[in-house]
Amino acid sequence: MVRILDKAAVQPRRRFNLATSFTIRRSPARSRLATIRLRIPAVNAQPNRVELVATVGVKGITGIAQILFKIFRDGVEIFNTLQGIESAASEQNYAVTFQAIDRNVRSGNHVYTVTAQNQTANTRADVVGPISFSGLAVQTRT
Repeated sequence: MVRILDKAAVQPRRRFNLATSFTIRRSPARSRLATIRLRIPAVNAQPNRVELVATVGVKGITGIAQILFKIFRDGVEIFNTLQGIESAASEQNYAVTFQAIDRNVRSGNHVYTVTAQNQTANTRADVVGPISFSGLAVQTRT
């Protein structure tokens, strides 16, 4: 059995649009994609988990870029995943979706941020949209 503690969602870009695209920064720099805020109550909130889901529309421009997506809670990395983005041949446009679970988060207000960074020299990938990021905090029973 679960009890919902809080939920949040943002959609900074609603659709694919080349006119508003931007280049994913080269590592170690990173591009901030979206931020949400969740509140874990001080009473009767343990154990808990925060379920996070992000979708990012990406287009390969040059080479095969390796894009490292990260999720941070309060500035501390809690999750990452790597996605290869091709720029030629059969695939160029991607909707990358990933999910993370943050367990037993302490009470209080928390800021979750999703970022992307290009790990591969001499390649380029752009965010073309859409971008969405959501979080659901639930109390779990063991």
